[in-house]
Amino acid sequence: MNRTIKNAAVLVSGFVLLSFGVVVVNQTAGVVSLAGEVHPLLGKATLVGLVGSYAALIGVPVVLFVRLPRSLDPPRAEDDPAFPDHLDNLRRRLAGNPLVTEADLASRAGLDRAIAQLDARADEIVRSTASVVFLSTAVSQNGKFDAMIVLAAQSRMVWQVAHLYSQRPTAKDMTRLYANVAATAFAAGAIEEVDLNEQIQPILGSTVGSMAGAIPGFQVATMLLVNSVMSGSANAYLTLRVGLIAKKYCGAVVLQPRPAIRRAASAEAARMLGGIVAAGTAKISGAVWGAVREKGTQTFDGVKGRVVTTYDSVKGNVTAKVTTVSESARGAGDRVFRRFQRGPGRPGAEPTG
Repeated sequence: MNRTIKNAAVLVSGFVLLSFGVVVVNQTAGVVSLAGEVHPLLGKATLVGLVGSYAALIGVPVVLFVRLPRSLDPPRAEDDPAFPDHLDNLRRRLAGNPLVTEADLASRAGLDRAIAQLDARADEIVRSTASVVFLSTAVSQNGKFDAMIVLAAQSRMVWQVAHLYSQRPTAKDMTRLYANVAATAFAAGAIEEVDLNEQIQPILGSTVGSMAGAIPGFQVATMLLVNSVMSGSANAYLTLRVGLIAKKYCGAVVLQPRPAIRRAASAEAARMLGGIVAAGTAKISGAVWGAVREKGTQTFDGVKGRVVTTYDSVKGNVTAKVTTVSESARGAGDRVFRRFQRGPGRPGAEPTG
C-alpha cells in the first residue's frame, strides 16, 4: 500500500514537472523569437540570459541544500560504533542552547536531565497548540476551514519544537523532521493502531453528561456542545500526537522504530487530552450558557415590557371610561335636582337660589 502511494506520488510529481517544463520552454521560445525580430544578436543574448537565469535559480538552492551541515541522526542502539560521536555532537548542541540550565553535560545523567528540561518545555508548546486547535475547531464547525487551522497549527508547532531543541536548525534538519513526523503520524494503518473512540469516550462521558444536566430543556444547545466537543477533541488529539512525535524525534538519544514512537505518542496524547478537553469544554459551555441566559433575559424583559404596556393601556381606558360615566351621572343628578327645585305647577321656572 505504501509503495503504491509512493509510486503514484512520483508519477504525479513527474507529470507536474514535465508540464511546467513544457510551459517554460514554450514561453522562452516566444520571448526569444520576439527579441530576434528586433535583431538576431538580441535574440541570442536573450536566450543565453534566460537559460543562465534558470540555471542560477534552480542550481543555487540545490547546491546550498546539499552543502548544509549534516543533521544529528541518532544511532539505532547504544552499542553502535557511532554512538559516542553522536553524544559528543549532542553535548555541543545542548551547550549552546540558552534554555538548558544543566551544567554537567559531560555525564550521561546530566545529558538526560538537559533533554528532560527541553522535553518539559516541548510539552507546554504541544499542550498550548492542542488547546488552540480544540477551541478553534470546536467553534468553527467547518470541515475545510478546520483542516486549514489544524495544518497551520501543527506545522507551526513542529517548527517551534525543532527550534526548542536546536536553536538554529538548518533547512535539511527541518525537511527531515517534517518528513519523519508526517511519515510516522499519517502512515497508512497508523490510525488503526489506536482506538480514538476508546480514548475520548471516558472524557466525554463526564463532561457532556454534566453539561446536559446543567442546561435542562435546552436540547439544541446541548447537541451543539456535544458536536463541538467531539470535533475539537479529535483534532486536539491528533495535534497532541503530532507534537509528541516531533518531540521524540528531536530529543531522541537512540532512534526508535516508528511503530514504537507512534504507540508511545498515542498513549501520552491520550493522557494529556483529558485536561485540554475539560478546560476547553468549560470555556465553550460557559459561553453557550451565557448566550442562552442572555437570550432568556432579553425575552423576559420583552415580555415584561409588553405586560407593562398592556397594563398601562388598559388602565388608561378604564380610567377614561370611569371618568365619562362619572361625568354623565353627575350631569343626570344635576338635572334631576333642578327639576325638584322648580316644583309642580311651575314649568320652566328656574330656581332662584
